[in-house]
Amino acid sequence: MTKKGSNMYLPIKELNLGFNDAINYRRRENKDAFNQLFIKNEKLNELMDLSTYFLIGDKGTGKTAYAVWLSNNEYKNTRSTLNYIGETEYQKFVTLKKEKNLNLSDYTNIWKVIILLLVSKHVYETEGKEGLINKYIKFRAVNKAIDDYYEGAFSPEIRNVIEFVQDSSVSAGLLSEHAILEGITKVKKSFSETKYQTNLLYIQRKFEDSLRSLKLTKNHTVFIDGIDLRPSGIDYADYLECVKGLANAVWSINNEFFSTINDSKGRLKATILLRPDIFNAVGLQNANNRIRDNALYLDWRIPFNRFEHSELYRLPNRLLSIGQSKELDPDSFWDNYFPYKVQVQGHQEHSFISFLRFSYFRPRDIVTMLNILKELHCESGSKRNYFIEEDFRDPHFRRRYSEYLLGEAKDHLSFYYSDKDYELFLKFFEFLRGDYAFSFEEYSQCFQRYLGFIDNQNIDRPAFVNNEVDFLQFLFELNIIFCIEEAEDGKKFFFWCFKDRNVSNINPRVKTNCRYEIFYGLGKALNMGKQFIES
Repeated sequence: MTKKGSNMYLPIKELNLGFNDAINYRRRENKDAFNQLFIKNEKLNELMDLSTYFLIGDKGTGKTAYAVWLSNNEYKNTRSTLNYIGETEYQKFVTLKKEKNLNLSDYTNIWKVIILLLVSKHVYETEGKEGLINKYIKFRAVNKAIDDYYEGAFSPEIRNVIEFVQDSSVSAGLLSEHAILEGITKVKKSFSETKYQTNLLYIQRKFEDSLRSLKLTKNHTVFIDGIDLRPSGIDYADYLECVKGLANAVWSINNEFFSTINDSKGRLKATILLRPDIFNAVGLQNANNRIRDNALYLDWRIPFNRFEHSELYRLPNRLLSIGQSKELDPDSFWDNYFPYKVQVQGHQEHSFISFLRFSYFRPRDIVTMLNILKELHCESGSKRNYFIEEDFRDPHFRRRYSEYLLGEAKDHLSFYYSDKDYELFLKFFEFLRGDYAFSFEEYSQCFQRYLGFIDNQNIDRPAFVNNEVDFLQFLFELNIIFCIEEAEDGKKFFFWCFKDRNVSNINPRVKTNCRYEIFYGLGKALNMGKQFIES
């Protein structure tokens, strides 16, 4: 066994610990490193299932990582592409709504056309281009219409596709014109912008006819990401309506069109990436069955005593192995860089368990802790080539990691609330006066003081402070607090939102009239642990 800090291992400062956001692995120069890091598992195979339309997981659980890896690699005879929806795209939807007086069903139809166009161009790029064009005249007609509209400079981004949908009379006219030129039809149609919905339906049918005519050899999946964050310039109601339209479109187009194409070996699919709370917010019809039958839920939870056999432990070992000598044991990297044991209640624990305790069992949390430890190691100028327990307990490490966790909570809240609401939310923790743990009665008193502050400042109450139970649920859903109940025999039971959530219980409820604690990983950023004197 190689001893800790051996010269065979890279110095800590030379470790490539990757990116917090997997979207960076789309870049060509990062693909090889990501292929070395990525763990192909049963979840990946479940995602390949033709009935999986929704990839669901909390922030940092790897939704984007799966989509990026699949867009970088052909897997199980499937070629995939990842499309990202951002502020520009949402703004275009808001503009469309005002111009066309749209409702939710219109949003759904617009998203259907967007998905169909993205799928069409993806198939064209990955299935032989000219070979498809020459063989299938309906597909050729649609692609020539697209090329005409974009003057041969189409870029497969959602913002560009929205323009095609926005100019519905022009787009429909081009599709009709090329259908005539290819001899598909002899009837020339005219289109008017005043009949937007009619134009949209015509465009959708042309795309569906062209895709139905293909005999594909490969499966093709279009992933859509970027739904978790609402840009600050877009109202929540507009944002949610757009996301609802997308979710309904994905369900409809997969279930009612892609699944009905019978004469092609290769199959088509669209999949969107969603947080559990957003899936809950979009209110899909028969949502309970949708999440059971048509969703993959990412869950990395593991018992502490079985961590060594988990993918969550394999991940940092893979990460630490990048660029290392091939002669080294692939399972040795964690123990080399973190060789210490931790004394906990009279027994020793493996160093990785400390990382689990300070995480929400998310890959991003583990990667972030590693990167912060490396940063502090480099800043200190330490010559030691391994970490010790004091590094993990260092207040600077705890502060930086705590601020990261609070930033993740802020991103989560941004889907629903403004920056001002977020600042007001943080104000609550001042009324706890540094207490990590509190009873329901103590919490209730703090909440009343908090409400008094809001009302005295003449601030409109955000929805999350509707009442004390709703606000407690709000803290629970953000995993800022967890609940503790004690049985008659003195045994304690701990309840976390992220641990209790599953496909049968997508929105766990907080327990009332018990004890609560602030998650220790967030303590530094929320100024917990210090008793403050009330002025």
